[in-house]
Amino acid sequence: MKEAPRPAKEVRRRAYGPYLLLLPALAATAVFLGWPMVTNGLLSLQNLNMGQLIRHATEWNGLDNYGEILGNEEFWRVSLRSLLFTAANVVLIMGIGTLTGLLLARLGPRMRLTLLFGLVLAWAMPVIAATTVYQWLFAQRFGVVNWVLDRLGWHGMADFNWTGGQFSTFFVITVLVVWQSVPFVAINLYAATTTIPKELYEAAALDGAGLWKSFTSVTLPFIRPFLYATTFLEVIWVFKAFAQVFAINEGGPERLTEILPVYAFIEGMGNQHYGMGAAISLLTILILLALTSYYLRIVLRQEEDER
Repeated sequence: MKEAPRPAKEVRRRAYGPYLLLLPALAATAVFLGWPMVTNGLLSLQNLNMGQLIRHATEWNGLDNYGEILGNEEFWRVSLRSLLFTAANVVLIMGIGTLTGLLLARLGPRMRLTLLFGLVLAWAMPVIAATTVYQWLFAQRFGVVNWVLDRLGWHGMADFNWTGGQFSTFFVITVLVVWQSVPFVAINLYAATTTIPKELYEAAALDGAGLWKSFTSVTLPFIRPFLYATTFLEVIWVFKAFAQVFAINEGGPERLTEILPVYAFIEGMGNQHYGMGAAISLLTILILLALTSYYLRIVLRQEEDER
């Protein structure tokens, strides 16, 4: 018996229903993200400093800000520094986070709960509060790290200034960023391991698979989508890690630890070149979009090869 044709109104409702459900989210995105982006784009086309701001004068200079930035070697040095900083942190975060997530899967209930509680506390700590703690830990005169190193026999580290050099400052920032980001990765990957059927591990053991073979043949295929998604998020979060870098030493010493978000803030707010800062921030977004799109292409290509 043939099914009666549905009324045209019902067909339209079914067709447009998903789009109507998306309208609130799209409207909120347009208001809270789209409008600031448009405003920032218009600002990047202006020669705006404190004088123009006080006089409420608008001086359009077209793409001059972008031309000046792209012709400045400092911008390219900061861009390269930002990419290296992001790559180093993401590798450490994903490596330590994955190992911690696999450890959570193998611990007993009590130890797992204790470790999860500690991870959630580290993850929940506000960025500025965590940065303040790390400034105290790595303080030159009364820092816990210098005191411990001195007690262990490295007496030359007793008064070491961790924020006095480029690499030592980046070391402190990296430890802070990794410490804050590992809990997210570990908890996500632990959740992924709970979806793996135990029968697969039993079958692998019957086939004589060792620990490494069991990981590569059973665990890794299941957690690979979670690894891809988590890495994607970590690239975004680390690339725009403004608060940690600025709060530790404001991009110093001598602006040698500036990454692109800090560079945009200092040029825009610190030097009162607001149009220049807006242009740098938009270029930062474009670089991040290019970086993430390249990563997504690699992920999609790998998934197609696996099929």
